[in-house]
Amino acid sequence: MRLLFIGDIVGSPGVTFVRRALPVLIAREGIDLVIANAENAANGSGLTPNLYRCLRETGVDLVTLGDHVYKKAEIITTLEKEDHICKPANFPPDAPGREFAVATARNGVPAAVMCLLGRTFMRAVDCPFRAADRVLAALAGQVRCIVVDVHAEATADKYLLGHYLKGRVSAVLGTHTHVPTADEQILSGGTAFISDVGMTGPYDSILGRRIDRVLPTTLTFVPSAFDVASGDLRLAGVLVDIDPATGHSQAIRRIMVTEADVCT
Repeated sequence: MRLLFIGDIVGSPGVTFVRRALPVLIAREGIDLVIANAENAANGSGLTPNLYRCLRETGVDLVTLGDHVYKKAEIITTLEKEDHICKPANFPPDAPGREFAVATARNGVPAAVMCLLGRTFMRAVDCPFRAADRVLAALAGQVRCIVVDVHAEATADKYLLGHYLKGRVSAVLGTHTHVPTADEQILSGGTAFISDVGMTGPYDSILGRRIDRVLPTTLTFVPSAFDVASGDLRLAGVLVDIDPATGHSQAIRRIMVTEADVCT
């Protein structure tokens, strides 16, 4: 089974590019399942029900979020009712949303995803290790292909979870920093890992935001609106090949799709 995991989708430019690029990628790469982190899809912070539906109609099977999960309050109803989207599993039990999401891939194999927030330089959250154990216990005997989105600032948090979960999940894939890393690997036990899959959106920017807004504010301390940028659109992510019989990953490959790639 081939899985595509798409990194943080930023703003309407990111959503628009996913709509253009994803059908091409699915056909070109023979992708069976698509997971996307969409916590920045709504003007750079949060997700709306309309954007969630748009991504699902485009071909995204499962949606994860992160520390901006509730920035758009209208998403709460979607989190409570929809099966294909989940909150961070180490949020408090009373936080709205599911701790994991499950979908059937195009090849008929069930797959699950959970999201975990790191605790270094992030908001205070519950223990991600115990949350992962809880979700895995709930999925036991139901799903072999399990993906973990580690939404964290520190690479150490991501590596710790990767080694804690190796052999127990198919992949531990990092998001949040918007910068793709070059440390993709298969850990012992058949768990694919990368510190950060990167950002999907405008790369002529400061992590997706307009340079002419972020840079002057940094230099002068005069506040401005950090609007989403629009130039040099790219889709960043990883392709992971998983043995559906065991849930073990066999290969992981970084991808960076540009506008030129979609047009050719």
